[in-house]
Amino acid sequence: MYQEQNRETGLEALAIQDLAILLIEPSVTQAKIIQQHLQGQGVSKIEISHTGQEALNQMSRYVPDLVISSMYLPDMTAVDLLASLRENTEFNNLPFMLVSSETRVEELEPIRQAGVVAILPKPFYHHDLQQALTTTLQYIEPAELELENYDTNELKVLLVDDSGLARRHIHRVLKDMGIIAVTEAADGAEAVEIMKTMDFDLVVTDYNMPNMDGRALTRFIRTELNNPYLPILMVTSEQNQARLAAIQQAGVSAICDKPFEPENVKELLYRCLET
Repeated sequence: MYQEQNRETGLEALAIQDLAILLIEPSVTQAKIIQQHLQGQGVSKIEISHTGQEALNQMSRYVPDLVISSMYLPDMTAVDLLASLRENTEFNNLPFMLVSSETRVEELEPIRQAGVVAILPKPFYHHDLQQALTTTLQYIEPAELELENYDTNELKVLLVDDSGLARRHIHRVLKDMGIIAVTEAADGAEAVEIMKTMDFDLVVTDYNMPNMDGRALTRFIRTELNNPYLPILMVTSEQNQARLAAIQQAGVSAICDKPFEPENVKELLYRCLET
């Protein structure tokens, strides 16, 4: 991959025009339109596949820097394709971007949980694509989080999410920022048991979880543990404004969308930890 050569040789930081992209789009017309958008951003290394299996075959020969896929392919969905990639150690950290006219929350949620750099609508605007490509660069070549009051190597974080894929994705982002001491819990109830015996500097939690959701976990921390100061970052794809307001009222320090941008996460973590 280009970015590996870049790091080893100490060349300039990876730029958008350096990205090697695999575009998976069954429609020849749509593929050309997206290709033109990418070329408008300066990207020249673009390979095109029209089915999921064709893409997998191509990736077995050459691993791109970014995969951009439509939701519905002739032989599988983007959810199926992404699940296959995440199960393969060679591809499980490969940046993945979805471009789709799909708006149903229940269809998009598995993609969000699996960890994607962006979900773009069809049609999308140039600045949306540029932001998504910039996010990809941040994911490929992350910068460490710089804090005055904490040593990031010793920062103790509790990561709570019922999705193993989501935990792995968030864990990787935290690790890339220099945060090494991360303890994982599959839901709020498990997190509660862990917090009875361990202290943490930060809690990063999902909202929608079985047994005990993120809002209930936040209330437990604020009331049962009587800890009004522990920073809590809620990572959620929730769009309901009433529920988001209830989350904030429960006492979270910040709310971050899924999929999230590493730079945005850095800013939120800085605000949570340095206030």
